[in-house]
Amino acid sequence: MLKVVIRLLVCGVFFFGGIAHFVHTDDFAGIVPPFLPGPVAIVWVTGILELALVLGILIPSSRLLAGKFAAIYCLLVLPANIYQALNDVPIFGSPVAPELLWLRIPLQFVLIVAILWSADSNGRTLIQKSTGSVQGLN
Repeated sequence: MLKVVIRLLVCGVFFFGGIAHFVHTDDFAGIVPPFLPGPVAIVWVTGILELALVLGILIPSSRLLAGKFAAIYCLLVLPANIYQALNDVPIFGSPVAPELLWLRIPLQFVLIVAILWSADSNGRTLIQKSTGSVQGLN
């Protein structure tokens, strides 16, 4: 049951984030690092990706793969979060407390763990627990 709740929270983050990419395109374009071309196009593509990830995570047959892609996606957008924190880039028309911008970076890793754990609904393990033993070495 907890996995379902976490999965729905993850989907909520991606759903509302994806919608926000289209409602607040210019704000999101402002956090795209300047070394990347076409910030508006990047925002639209990432918005579409976030909405697609929601569908993928909600559909049981694609959940595991979508969870892996969502985790990779979170790593790929991390430079935008770092850029925003380093440059105090405002979002939604207002400045954001620097502490919150910096807190967002480690929370990205919490989100990744939540994604991977909640996407594993078939008894498969995405993150292996170490048993301390070494197998398969002769």
